[in-house]
Amino acid sequence: MLVIVTELAPLRLRGHLTKWLLEVRAGVYVGKFSAKVREKLWESVTNNIGEGNAVMAWSTNTEAGYDLCTFGKNRRIPVKFEGMKLVEFYVEKKYDLEEDF
Repeated sequence: MLVIVTELAPLRLRGHLTKWLLEVRAGVYVGKFSAKVREKLWESVTNNIGEGNAVMAWSTNTEAGYDLCTFGKNRRIPVKFEGMKLVEFYVEKKYDLEEDF
């Protein structure tokens, strides 16, 4: 299984993805392809996403059963932790609670 989710993607890229994948919701594409086709699709996404962002997740034989990668600016950042890939949230400003009082 392959899932690609895009935000702020140009219409041209969205149209290209619908040639290969089923768009089940706005910006959410699913399908099942070989690793080679998956890599070509991701290359197309990264070359044409512009100011948008995207995440791709696919089935693989890892402990979790899937892997993922991202492209573009987003608050969610994939990180490896003890051999697993998790998602960390980027916080732009850290608040000092004592300073607010």
